[in-house]
Amino acid sequence: MTIEHSGFTLSDALEDYLETIFRLVSKNRFARVKDIASARDVRAASVSSALKRLADMGLVNYIQREYVTLTKTGEQEARRVYARHRLLMKFFHEILKMPSDSAEKEACAMEHSLSKEGMDRLVRFFEFLTVCPDGPQNFVELFHKYLFAHNNLTDTSPESGASGPDANNLKINEESTSIYDLQPGEYGRVTQIKTHGAIRQRLIDMGVIPGTEIKMERVAPTGEPVWLVLDGIHLSLRRHEAKSVLIRVKKD
Repeated sequence: MTIEHSGFTLSDALEDYLETIFRLVSKNRFARVKDIASARDVRAASVSSALKRLADMGLVNYIQREYVTLTKTGEQEARRVYARHRLLMKFFHEILKMPSDSAEKEACAMEHSLSKEGMDRLVRFFEFLTVCPDGPQNFVELFHKYLFAHNNLTDTSPESGASGPDANNLKINEESTSIYDLQPGEYGRVTQIKTHGAIRQRLIDMGVIPGTEIKMERVAPTGEPVWLVLDGIHLSLRRHEAKSVLIRVKKD
């Protein structure tokens, strides 16, 4: 994805360079080619080429073999990218409880494509958690209990101070049945995927996500596969896959 601004176009790679320079300048008051190359794990020649392009755009002050600094416009653009990175990192690590290294990778991948509206909604989400006096903290804690109870996860982040939230008292709505228990012609909406690893990812990639309507078409005489209709698309699942998908049956 490339971001167009007045007078210049920033690619994802150039945004990454700006963010790296911003971090180095914030720490050392300047950046050097070798420091940027080390931080980005690229060759110095690649850094020099990127710096020339950024300098032509008026985003950095760069003279070959000298220190690199950001122009006023360059700092504004770098701050924009870095703010998105920090917010996404905060969401993935603190709310979704992803390990720091995984959260970092996700933030790096998504910071370039996060729209202004998406950024604003995430900011409002954290505002809600911060300023609303009733409910938010309990809401996040309940989510964490659900996450760890149903995904065999362990919270080992330093700030947790524990092996994971206590899920003993977590109340889950159990008014669900598995897809496999449906009769041909019956349908419902997905509430939960109770499996892990590659099977869970395969189901998600097929579009089996909470709120999706699924209809049972038929079951093979041997018990598998089962044929279903999901959002108008026909698909088949093995017995263990169908049993792992819980739905709330719709009543006619």
